[in-house]
Amino acid sequence: MRGLACILMFQTHCYDAWLGGDARNTGFLKGSQRLGTLPAPLFLFLAGISFALVTDKLIHKNLGPAEITRTMVRHGAKILAFGFLFRLQEFLIAWGWAPWSDLLRVDVLNIIGLSMIFMALTCGLTLTLCTKTHASHRSMSAAGSHQAVPAVGSHQSMPRGGSYQGMPSGIPQIAENELGFSRCRSTIVVTAVAIAALIALLTPPLYTTWRPTWLPWPLESYIDGCHNLGSPQPWLFPLFPWAAFAFAGLAAGFILFSDLPSRDQARNRTAQTLALFAATGAIAILVARQLDHSSLHLYATYDYWHTSPNFLMMRIGMLLVISFLSYAWCRWGLASRGFSPLIQLGQTSLLVYWVHIEFVYGRFSLLAKRSESIPTATRGLLEIIVFMLILSLLRTRIDWKRIDWKKISWKKMTRRVQPA
Repeated sequence: MRGLACILMFQTHCYDAWLGGDARNTGFLKGSQRLGTLPAPLFLFLAGISFALVTDKLIHKNLGPAEITRTMVRHGAKILAFGFLFRLQEFLIAWGWAPWSDLLRVDVLNIIGLSMIFMALTCGLTLTLCTKTHASHRSMSAAGSHQAVPAVGSHQSMPRGGSYQGMPSGIPQIAENELGFSRCRSTIVVTAVAIAALIALLTPPLYTTWRPTWLPWPLESYIDGCHNLGSPQPWLFPLFPWAAFAFAGLAAGFILFSDLPSRDQARNRTAQTLALFAATGAIAILVARQLDHSSLHLYATYDYWHTSPNFLMMRIGMLLVISFLSYAWCRWGLASRGFSPLIQLGQTSLLVYWVHIEFVYGRFSLLAKRSESIPTATRGLLEIIVFMLILSLLRTRIDWKRIDWKKISWKKMTRRVQPA
């Protein structure tokens, strides 16, 4: 899915940067830009799924909510730092004509990092409340039987062949812990869905009547994408509504990752769950389309492409369908039978995102900006895809840490000083 997001991102950026003249007024460019509404939701959605996978593993290691929160906040802060570093690099490369305000532009990496931080806080708070509630219920049960039962996450073990009073004899301690974890997962899923829905519902007023204009523009821009231009800009990625995709991915991830006794059972359950996702996504797409074409509007200003909850519902539905199609392609399709360019690009999505920008929008652009025809821009797009694929292979197929750079440098120096 990340590889697909990379390809869609490449084509959007290439055609937007290079097409010029009459080519910019064609349905071809409009179609390209519509496909361009998918990469950012894909990256954010997958960030939420990956977040759920890592958090679930930390839960299984019996880490406490506070430690899980600290670990995941650090991950989010790292991505946010990459976002600022990327903006600094772009500013330095464009030195002389880029305004200083570009350093504070709200981009996808910034929002992925911030979304991860907020997801970490959400998961930490939810886990804390959930485990405390579960522990109090068990304490009440233990008090009723005049025998204490170890709390969820405890390292005490059950005596072999026996049982604790106040707990069914057929349920070992590990099963009780898993029951607690399962309840916590369900609570996180419900919380994540609620936050995603809340973000969708708050977006329209935050762009119009509730705009936080009292904030300095660098902070307001993280809410409505105003930058320093006085009004929300459609080409930026503020928390509203984009963070909703990350929370939707968080919910999908916790639904998707669960423990089963065997790998075959896990794979079958994954296929069934993703098929259910696809069916749910198809329904969401139909409902969103119906609402978009109806005369019923909750807000005075209706902007489908930038603030409407219908846009969010439509895109989340498409993401759920794409999730199943991607799984089918990787398990039963051509991706399971050999080298897959999409999987390869997906493994280094941050790297190719970082590099390709300079060869499309930057000073090292492969083609002249806003002046090319559709065939020429398409040729440039294919070149970008090939170059990024080669870069990805160099990144993953070579163990750069094992290369003795000092030894190589010393050999070059000795060759230079040798007499002819």
